[in-house]
Order: sequence, then structure tokens, then C-alpha cells
Amino acid sequence: MIQCKDCEFYETAPDGRRTFKCDPFSNIKEPECLAKWQLLRLDALLAAHRGLLSWYERMAPMQDKIFKYVQHELDDINEAERWKVPDEDDDDQDKDDYV
Repeated sequence: MIQCKDCEFYETAPDGRRTFKCDPFSNIKEPECLAKWQLLRLDALLAAHRGLLSWYERMAPMQDKIFKYVQHELDDINEAERWKVPDEDDDDQDKDDYV
């Protein structure tokens, strides 16, 4: 099995970053290369997921404040419009008066 550092599709940037130019659909040399490529993709997916989770953790306090504010506003709206809707207890008393 050839090592990635010996492959023609591998490059190292001056800053030490590794670049893989292999494509699993066209130029993979060995079956192990496909397994390595899958590990690299999974690692990138995991890094993106961790970044998303950290962003959610930073947003959680603000999101809680927004939910409380919206709930307070909805309660105020319901309280302001309560006079428009008759109570159900009043309807029962009105029916008894007609009988």
C-alpha cells in the first residue's frame, strides 16, 4: 500500500496544510485510498457539525429571551382581546334564562 505522502495526488502547502487531489470516482489508486478518503470526509462532516453545535450554544440564551418576549407579547394580545369574546360561563347562564 502506498502512503498518501508518496502519491502523486498529494500536496503539502508551505503552511503545512495537506491537500488531497484524489477523486474517488476517477483516480483512486488503491482500495485503501477510498477508505482514507471516506475518513477525511467524515472528519470534515464532524468538524462542521461541531461548529454548528457551538453556534447553537452561543445562540441559545438569545433564543430563550426571544421566546419569552414573544410569549409575553402573545399573552398581552390575548388579554387585550379578551373583552371581544364572551366567556363560556356567560353563555350557559344566558341559555338558562331563555328556558
